[in-house]
Amino acid sequence: MDNIQIRRYRDDDAEAVKEIFTLGMSEHVPSSFTHILKQPLTQMVLMCMFCALMTSSKSFLLPILAVTLVLAGTRQLVVYMFSRYIESCLRKDLGDISETYLKQKDSCFWVAEIDGRMVGSVACLPAETVAGCLELKRMSVRRSHRGLGIAKALCRIVAEFTRDRGYAAVVLYTSVVQTDAQKLYEHMGYQKIREFPAPELIAKIINFTLFEYRLDLQRD
Repeated sequence: MDNIQIRRYRDDDAEAVKEIFTLGMSEHVPSSFTHILKQPLTQMVLMCMFCALMTSSKSFLLPILAVTLVLAGTRQLVVYMFSRYIESCLRKDLGDISETYLKQKDSCFWVAEIDGRMVGSVACLPAETVAGCLELKRMSVRRSHRGLGIAKALCRIVAEFTRDRGYAAVVLYTSVVQTDAQKLYEHMGYQKIREFPAPELIAKIINFTLFEYRLDLQRD
């Protein structure tokens, strides 16, 4: 098994962290597009449009072309939404990781390396909406290095850090399309405690749900 090293973030890690985060988030574009297609509202709109064009044009080609264009536009919308989210994160907390996670109380940022190459990252800081908890953030592992236990090791270091700081639990937020992440967190003992729609209007329309998970920690 490869030798996995987990250490605190250094300023020269910035570009690699941003790359891993960007690639990881971009992976969710196809599953988000599929999620939209599965929604009853989407299927109803496409069917109504197809039938209306079929009836009015007496042509089979026109409605097929129209539906294809709508689907292509919808996928581009998903790409745009993820690109905007990624840019926002890179501009905010990932724009100055040291300031956000290393210089603030009870916050930290770690990276995972194998043979000197950065393959994963994770961070935590005091949760804004849940008192007495730290929030796990920016968990990401390169696709080429998944299945080696890296994500589990990163989860454990956050739990240990949280316990050492005297907090009662770790909380985190993930989305309906991040099914692999949900399985990982549940395997690590996290409990899903809340479901709620993402705040953006388009996300509410397409039923893009966010999940809150919590890991209660035993005190020594």
